[in-house]
Amino acid sequence: MPKKLTKPLYVMRDLTDINQELLPLKALADRELASIYGLTGKVYTPHIDAYMQVSIKKAEILASLKTQGYLPLSEVEIITAALDFLHKRARNNAVFEYQGNEYKRRFLPLKLSKSGKNVQKWAKFWLLQLPDGKVDPQWEREVREIWPSYFLIRTVEM
Repeated sequence: MPKKLTKPLYVMRDLTDINQELLPLKALADRELASIYGLTGKVYTPHIDAYMQVSIKKAEILASLKTQGYLPLSEVEIITAALDFLHKRARNNAVFEYQGNEYKRRFLPLKLSKSGKNVQKWAKFWLLQLPDGKVDPQWEREVREIWPSYFLIRTVEM
């Protein structure tokens, strides 16, 4: 008679071990799956991700120091607040003059729905336009430094 194949017997320690092995794999698999289907819009980019996280932390520190009065508000923040007050209903790419300069209103998706198809919240900011119609690169650098989360690759909660 052929020998009957028996399944090995497991103990609770085996379950604990396999769960520990699964934890890091699950995180990687979820991230990869989400990037494949575009649910988060986030591709695995560890260096960019790390850079953006540090940039966001820096922006939080700067905002805190400005709130406490240790650092003055930048020209970008002052003019942005003034333009926001004067032009509350400005549309994307609308151009307005303020103190002899032209500023363009820009919108970027800040928070997407779970499906990633609808925008739930918009990031709103102003860009200084040069006389030739191009955006002032120094102004844009400052905007990116002050509000780095506006320029993140968009993510949604899964």
